[in-house]
Amino acid sequence: MKKQIAAIALAVMATASSAGAADKIKIGTEGAYPPFNFIDSAGKIGGFDVDIGLALCERMKAECEVVAQDWDGIIPGLLAKKYDLIIASMFITEDRKKQVAFTNPYYLAAMTHVAPKGASITTFTNEALKGKVIGAQSGTTQADFITATYPDAEIKLYPTQDEANLDMVNGRLDLQVGDMLPLLDWVTKNDDGKACCEIIGEPITDKKFVGEGVGIAVRQDDNELREKLNKALDEIRADGTYKKINDKYFTVDVYTMQ
Repeated sequence: MKKQIAAIALAVMATASSAGAADKIKIGTEGAYPPFNFIDSAGKIGGFDVDIGLALCERMKAECEVVAQDWDGIIPGLLAKKYDLIIASMFITEDRKKQVAFTNPYYLAAMTHVAPKGASITTFTNEALKGKVIGAQSGTTQADFITATYPDAEIKLYPTQDEANLDMVNGRLDLQVGDMLPLLDWVTKNDDGKACCEIIGEPITDKKFVGEGVGIAVRQDDNELREKLNKALDEIRADGTYKKINDKYFTVDVYTMQ
């Protein structure tokens, strides 16, 4: 799927109804991380991230285009000015702050372990998982976590979360680590209609890996856009727009995780 994304520019447009000329903003997202961002059967980019981004654009009276970008190249694409901001479920971490600036968090997140149903894994230490095959999406904080936490495991990294999930369905992984909300959704909705796998263990909330929440990334010198986004986020929280989008995808308020 990612090769298809890279090959063509897939976009959706949101045009503000202001009387004057609207600001034009290009939004980068991954398009392969449901339910946060995905490409539907009609080739349209959608998901929670996208809906929030477009709501912010409407609030800012901006004309916005959303484009899909492979995850591994998503920050380089921003720095190369292929788009003006990233809204793609990106954890706010100290390492990423060295490259980009973040808005206030637009939702909170935790990571989780997922194993095949009936797996006997109960202890999450390097010693207990020595030799186990553990997967995650490459270029993510989840990949950083498993590499640092389980150095004696066999680590497998994938270009997309979908590919990691597929290897788990096919029995090629003993365990994987990913963002909790997408994986919680996936374990009950995988392609064969059966729950092959299950969330195990406690949520992973170490700030070294999950950061301060999930933010929108902009270039470090683009403080004006960052402040506009923060203001718009406060406004869509206050007027119920955020809740409406949230409830379309989740049964909890992901802004507070309650």
